[in-house]
Amino acid sequence: MKKNLVLNLILCALFAALSAALSQVSVPLGLVPVVMTHVAIFAGAGLLGWKWGTMSQVVYIAMGAVGLPVFAQSSGGPGVLMGPTGGFIVGYALAALGVGLLLDRFGRRWALAPAMLLGVLLVYLPGIPWLMHTTGSGFVESATLYMLPFLPGDLLKAAASAVLIARLYPVAQRYLRYGQSPVALPKST
Repeated sequence: MKKNLVLNLILCALFAALSAALSQVSVPLGLVPVVMTHVAIFAGAGLLGWKWGTMSQVVYIAMGAVGLPVFAQSSGGPGVLMGPTGGFIVGYALAALGVGLLLDRFGRRWALAPAMLLGVLLVYLPGIPWLMHTTGSGFVESATLYMLPFLPGDLLKAAASAVLIARLYPVAQRYLRYGQSPVALPKST
């Protein structure tokens, strides 16, 4: 039990760190940058399951909330979460929860594509209303400027995540289930 808990905590931290690293791969486009974080969100939920995948995003958000420069363009602090992109960042945890629950419930074979689409939508669910609140813009303007142009890229990131999950999930489960290391460790003498 303790071995699995420690392993899950390590993997949770790994995906939180991966989220931070991929958020630095960003292209600023007005108020909302294009980031690669979605890959870590979806892959974490698909490989770790809903509980630990969601926890990895909660850890990522908490790191940024306390001021660590983990958000896009090395930003952090409560001001980022209160700003126009805050809703999208909170949506990362919702997306991990939704993707993980759907895949855990229906399996990775049949639910992979619907789970990725759900994940993309769950990032926008709090993102667009919060953007509207912070900028004073209406739904049509916000959706036109900050959702529609981003959807093709988000769908490509979701597709890349689906490929990663399909390829890595069987391997990850083999090692996580039996507690084996994918690397042969030397025996101590």
